This record gives sequence, C-alpha cells and structure tokens, in this order.
Amino acid sequence: MDKTVGIIGLGIMGGAIAINLVDRGWRVIGFDTDAGKRAELAAAGVIIADSVEQVARDVPVIMTSLPTPAAVESVAKAIANSGQSPRIVIELSTLTLADKLRFETILKQAGHIALDCPLSGTGAQARMRDLIVYASGDSNAIARCAGLFADFAKQSADLGVFGNGSRMKFVANHLVAIHNVATAEAMILAERAGLDPKKVVEMVGPGAGGSRMFQMRAPMMVERSYEPATMKVSTWKKDMAIIAEFADDVGCTTPLFTLTQPVYTEAMAMGLGDQDTAAVFEVLKKQIITAPKTGTSKQAK
Repeated sequence: MDKTVGIIGLGIMGGAIAINLVDRGWRVIGFDTDAGKRAELAAAGVIIADSVEQVARDVPVIMTSLPTPAAVESVAKAIANSGQSPRIVIELSTLTLADKLRFETILKQAGHIALDCPLSGTGAQARMRDLIVYASGDSNAIARCAGLFADFAKQSADLGVFGNGSRMKFVANHLVAIHNVATAEAMILAERAGLDPKKVVEMVGPGAGGSRMFQMRAPMMVERSYEPATMKVSTWKKDMAIIAEFADDVGCTTPLFTLTQPVYTEAMAMGLGDQDTAAVFEVLKKQIITAPKTGTSKQAK
C-alpha cells in the first residue's frame, strides 16, 4: 500500500494518530479548521493542506476524526464533490448509526468507499498506539488498510457490514461508563477504609478486580488531577446519549449503564465538563460518603 494517507481532524485522537504515522514513515497530509492544531502538527512533520478538497486530491486513503455529525457530513460532501477518482474514506469518530450511514451514502454516490472504523481508546492511549480499530464495511478495502491500522493501533478486526464497527464501539463504551464510575466508588471506599490509595492502585489494578479504566483513571483520582483530559466529560456525555439511543433501538434495557448517567450529568453541573471523566470521583465524594457506624474506625495506614 502507498504510505501516503490523509487525516481530516487533528484533535486529540487525529493528531496523535498523525504523529505516530509520521514516526513510522508515512507521508501524512492533514487538515483541521483550528490554526493552532495545524501549526502543532506541522511542527511534528505533518504536511498541512489548505482544504479538505486538497487532501482528497493528494491521497488514496483518507481518515476522518471529527467532533460533530455536522462536521462529518460537511467533510463527506466536500470529498464527494471534489471530483476525484475513488478514495477509501475511513470514519473514526463516535456517531449514531444514522450519521454513519448518511456519511456512507454521500460518499458511495460519488464512487468512494466508506469504512466505519471507530476506535477503542483514549487520547493518552492513542499517543502510545494502544488503540483497537473496530473496522467495518468493504472487506477488500479493510484488508488494504491493515498496514495502516497496524502503524497506529495495537489491534484491528474486520467486523463485517458497515455499521458493525459502531455497534461494537457502543458495547465497549457501555462498559467504560460503568467501569469509570465503579473505579471512583471503589477508590472512595478504600479511602474511607484508611487504605493507602497509591497501594490500592498498585495492587487492585493488576488483580481480578482491576480493569483498563481502573488502571488509567484511578491514578488521576488519587492525585485529584483531571487535566489534560484524555476524554472530556462534555464529549463523553455526547457518547453516552448515543449508546442510550442504540440500546433503546435494539430493545435492551441497561440498568447499570443508566445508573451512571446522573453521575456524569452532575459532573457537568459542577463545571467539570472540560476535565477528564475521572472527575466523577469529585461527584461521588459529595454524594456517597456517610458517617461510619459507631465503633467503626479506619485501619491504620
């Protein structure tokens, strides 16, 4: 495969992926509406295009990592109207299935191949190439992109028809929502019991009760430091709404997931929207601490 790729959207995820690909010998042509991001990525070796249309002109494969459905649709239309020969266009964002299908339709009508390939992982994981690509769509196109995926992710899989990538991402994010709040609850429980929080992170993380979310977010909770955010609460609230809609559409109630939603809502109300989702620790600190029973005391540290 020609090691030239375009990336539209150079934010937390797209920017980290672009840098990793440059480091692995790819010629990366990128575009972002944010001048600061353009300058930052240019300094890292990314060739900055003047427009989406220029990216479509200069590369055979384009990846999009964008914040809103409107931005994704706008980019799809710009590629479709660019007059270029068929391109593979890989959509990495977390969107509703309806938004993804609209993206596919716009590109397919212009002769391009759209792939639905959301990512499992945070911005911090993206920097470490610790991502999983949930690829779906045209199998031949996915196979052609295997080398590309391998240079910015640790694992990828062809999940079948277009949209299955998003369905898999919704299941994964359902668990992330629960594990993150569970981590905060567990860390407060440990604190109330008088345990050394750093030892809790060290010993629980690799054990049967640990999770990737515990390993990533519990250290932030110990330090009560939630910036820079690897996933902002405000962005996560958008993703949770998508999961809730998906679960309703397929006919599955999600009692545990539903119980976490007010916690993230309260984080927003507390002004924590721009902080990492580990900040739910601050919400639970306000909500779940009670007076210990008479005669009960913390263990000595």
